[in-house]
Amino acid sequence: MYFEMGWQHIVDWEGIDHILFIAALCAIYLLKDWRQVLVLITAFTIGHSITLALSVTNVVHISSSLIEFLIPVTIFITAFFNIIRKQTVPGKVQLNYFFAGFFGLIHGMGFSGYLKSLLGTQTNVVKPLLAFNLGLEFGQIMIVTGVMLLAGIIVNVTRVKQRDWNMFLSSAIFGIAFLMAAERFKELMVK
Repeated sequence: MYFEMGWQHIVDWEGIDHILFIAALCAIYLLKDWRQVLVLITAFTIGHSITLALSVTNVVHISSSLIEFLIPVTIFITAFFNIIRKQTVPGKVQLNYFFAGFFGLIHGMGFSGYLKSLLGTQTNVVKPLLAFNLGLEFGQIMIVTGVMLLAGIIVNVTRVKQRDWNMFLSSAIFGIAFLMAAERFKELMVK
């Protein structure tokens, strides 16, 4: 039940901010880079699992309106660095691994309200939390697969340069996330 809720939550168009972040993380990669992308997505899952667990167990509490503002900020920062980045240097730790893990902490706080509402008054949260996180990881892999298949078609079939594809996708994600952040900032200032 919680596994299904996890993957459905991440692929839900109502929560497009999560889809945009995952797409921004993998925008610079092609199918041949699937191992690197798997590490990125796992780093994101670890990050959000930590804060999700801390929040669900009431160890950490941060204003939901602040988190809702910070989520699109994480998206446009990731997309912005995709746009300005130079070619990847093999063997060098890339900044996007940091983004995946650290920004996963922020996104985990965003998931926590939803999961808390599902758990209700349950006292044992370990199994539901694990199942929900595995579902989120599965949903993220579905999104990554879609983005990378699209990238493969665009780069390999239409012969668009990989850098041009990255610029297009990252710029679109940056614009959407910037507008989301501006809207949520207004809401944050009203509260």
